[in-house]
Amino acid sequence: MSVSMWRTGPFLGAVLLLCACSSADTVEVSNQDDAADVAATNFLNRMAGAEEERAAPAEPFEESNKTEVLEFLYAWPAQVSAVPDLTAKLRKDMTEGKADALKMAEQDRKSARESGFPFHTHSLETRWTVSADTPRFLALQSSTYSYTGGAHGMTGYKALLWDKARRRETSFQALMTSPEAFADAIHDRFCTGLDKARAVKRGGPVAPRGDDPFSGCIDPMKEVLTLTSKDGKLIEGVTVVIGPYSAGPYSEGSYEVFLPVDAAMRKTIKTEYQDAFVTR
Repeated sequence: MSVSMWRTGPFLGAVLLLCACSSADTVEVSNQDDAADVAATNFLNRMAGAEEERAAPAEPFEESNKTEVLEFLYAWPAQVSAVPDLTAKLRKDMTEGKADALKMAEQDRKSARESGFPFHTHSLETRWTVSADTPRFLALQSSTYSYTGGAHGMTGYKALLWDKARRRETSFQALMTSPEAFADAIHDRFCTGLDKARAVKRGGPVAPRGDDPFSGCIDPMKEVLTLTSKDGKLIEGVTVVIGPYSAGPYSEGSYEVFLPVDAAMRKTIKTEYQDAFVTR
């Protein structure tokens, strides 16, 4: 080995060692800078109110199927899908209703075969719709059509009320000071509205009360009462939904009598709920 090579070797090694250390330090500093940039960006996003991910919007639901014995349908709007407790309640109602309807249809088909009679496919269709969606309440109404092989099917109705503020199901009756007070407050307006609806369906004046079994006023508290709102801000009125046979013959179908909120009606609503109703 020459003297020049011996002298250069250690010096070159030292240089290479220093370069390697400098490179490692540079990588470490770069990584620290990147991490700091990410942290700073996340902080600024949070400060600006940025959301990492938005929850998927709720969707309306419908189950529909047809077999040799049963035509089935059950549907609810997106507002129900957005509330887990309501979804669970209606899903249970759907499952139990379908099981009962299917059992009845299969028994009917078996009996028809044994007796030598034709079997007519049964039907069960339930649709939930929104009658009011305000900051305080979500009011729903269902219409259920069922056919079990007779001369004609039947339609029934239900109401469901969700208290958004308390996050629980309630009922319109629970909002009243008393059902009797509410019935007194709406009696005259309801009877007048019912007769007007009858006149429209019958194409003429309603027969005097007492001469016709379908001419007298009925008890609205025995029918379905649904809270109604068009603007989505406050409850504007109550719709009395009346099924076939209650106010008229089957051929007239169902009736709906809308009663706007007035001072008398509002007084029968408990104080803690009155702010959810319009003032007139």
